[in-house]
Amino acid sequence: MIIETYLFEKEWDKKPNPNIDSKNTLLLCFGNLHKNRLLKETYLQLVKEFPKSHIIGCSTAGEIKDSEFFENTLVVAVLKFEHSNLVTIHKEFKKDSNLKELGKNLITDLYSRGDNLKTIIFFSEGIDINGTKLIDGMNETLKPQTILSGGLAGDGVDFKETFVYHSKKILKNGIVAVGFYGERLFTKSSYKGGWDRFGIERKITSAKDNILYSLNDEPALKLYKRYLGEYSKKLPASALLFPLLVRRDKNDEPKVRTILQIDEENQAMIFAGDIPEGGYATFMKANLERLIDAAYSTTAELEIKELPKELLCLSISCVGRHLVLKQRTEEELEAVMESLPENAKQIGFYSYGEVSALHNKKCDLHNQTMTITLIGEL
Repeated sequence: MIIETYLFEKEWDKKPNPNIDSKNTLLLCFGNLHKNRLLKETYLQLVKEFPKSHIIGCSTAGEIKDSEFFENTLVVAVLKFEHSNLVTIHKEFKKDSNLKELGKNLITDLYSRGDNLKTIIFFSEGIDINGTKLIDGMNETLKPQTILSGGLAGDGVDFKETFVYHSKKILKNGIVAVGFYGERLFTKSSYKGGWDRFGIERKITSAKDNILYSLNDEPALKLYKRYLGEYSKKLPASALLFPLLVRRDKNDEPKVRTILQIDEENQAMIFAGDIPEGGYATFMKANLERLIDAAYSTTAELEIKELPKELLCLSISCVGRHLVLKQRTEEELEAVMESLPENAKQIGFYSYGEVSALHNKKCDLHNQTMTITLIGEL
């Protein structure tokens, strides 16, 4: 197997090698093509130079290459497999689309394309979407032995528009995915958070889908603004610094949720994933050292017995972590690199939501986490 990574700013750090173009080659591409014409032209040129390869990617809230954080760049990983097969697909949707059916159809489509589907990685539009509904549909069709990971596209801290890429197609309202098939494929996925709880756990007294209306019968946005203090003047961007920890009941594994938009008229908050009415919510705040320690421990629970000679770590971290860590962002990336073998390469992006299996093995949407997926062949 061959794995190469590249960075384009005003020029390539090294020229991508079209000699590894093949039907079993995958290109993962991350960068904001909609904000930079040169990046878009460079991406489309890459598509021409790798006509046989599978190419997917998305817009970002920052790009990752090895232990460095970048903005306004294009980062690319090229993986040529020797023993595994690949299928890439995309689906488009509208605001009123049935996202659960979309998720089911995407997974069903990939299972129909070949035998021994081991892993699926997907990227989705990141703003006008309820990620929980999408992943609920995926989970209904996903077989226990198949790993699912991915993330929601970003748009810096603008929260205006996000895009996904599939070869020549640049889609505003879409989802792209790659299916990996084969016995020799090696993939592992994990996530960590590192946020601290703050204050009491409150009852979610009114919520619908991904909209939270009240906590303990008090208007949610009013309560949240009181909690944020001066930071409330910078909503919704400042909400990335103070996520919510939610769970359906006392026995549920808690999940972090990030606010994407606020509704002043209804004093409500709109999240990246479902908020369960009747469940519980706790405010959270950043702890810099714990965020970095969490990144270092992402590989600790993977129980890896044998590693491939060539290994890619696809890292997807939440934009909120970057806003908290600021100039210490690269410490998080360095922590992941230090936990990996010396031959490993890291590439990825900062997102509006991350997807990985919970500790109970069921896949779900996360916010404010560092999620890694290791890819290689044995």
